Amino acid sequence: MSTADVIRVTPDWLALRETADAQARATELLAPLRPHLPASAELVIRDLGCGTGSMGRWLACLLPGPQHWVMQDRDPDLLDIVTGIGPAADGSQVTVAALAADVTGIRAADLAGTSLVTASALLDLFTEDEIDGLADACAGVPALFTVSVLGKVNIAPGDPMDAEIAAAFNAHQRRTTGGRRLLGPDAPAVTAAAFRRRGATVHTSPSPWLLGADQTALTAEWLTGWVDAARAQQPDLAERAAEYLDRRLAACAAGELRVVVHHSDLLAIPGATR
Repeated sequence: MSTADVIRVTPDWLALRETADAQARATELLAPLRPHLPASAELVIRDLGCGTGSMGRWLACLLPGPQHWVMQDRDPDLLDIVTGIGPAADGSQVTVAALAADVTGIRAADLAGTSLVTASALLDLFTEDEIDGLADACAGVPALFTVSVLGKVNIAPGDPMDAEIAAAFNAHQRRTTGGRRLLGPDAPAVTAAAFRRRGATVHTSPSPWLLGADQTALTAEWLTGWVDAARAQQPDLAERAAEYLDRRLAACAAGELRVVVHHSDLLAIPGATR
């Protein structure tokens, strides 16, 4: 079963979060990445779970030389609206191909000729076995995974229910659905370990969302989804969680909330050429 069977995202949500994702991503990981990309050939970049292409819009213009992006997602409706990828940092052409396919079933043969594998806000939807399969598939290919949730949130001013909601949300992220136990906030550590077992050098860097009064629309949408997932996981929270959400949304609308949603970026550099 694929990640798309677990959760489907809307173009509106992806558009709302795109700026926060771009601001959060750890550009410092590009320095150790660049020496491992071909300098005299077109880069072939496979973007897993690409959505509408936000990773490509962020990264293509930061890498020099001609690029070909293979945008892979299970949802063909999202692939239909992928736009705005490139040009490259030096003005070179960037081409794009769409591939409707399950990202959890990627294999090494699928990545033949690939220069770089990327994904953003995706790893939490994998199982441990699927992460092992992903690490196997990427043997010999650099991989950059950004904005992976860590299960830690800071909200100011605080509320007595913050910790309870956070715990229920994290449990929901680790839920078993359709026979698959999702990794949720354990994904970054599990992914790093899987790549290291295969001889890769792994670099990690924090990539938090920093949400303030200028991002109330995103904060409100994130809060609503955060609390809804907590209630789904722990139904006995329903009444108190509804009151909590009302309080938090009122504070958000007034520009009073400051939220840090902690994420991590991970770069895996293969130890040997495939």
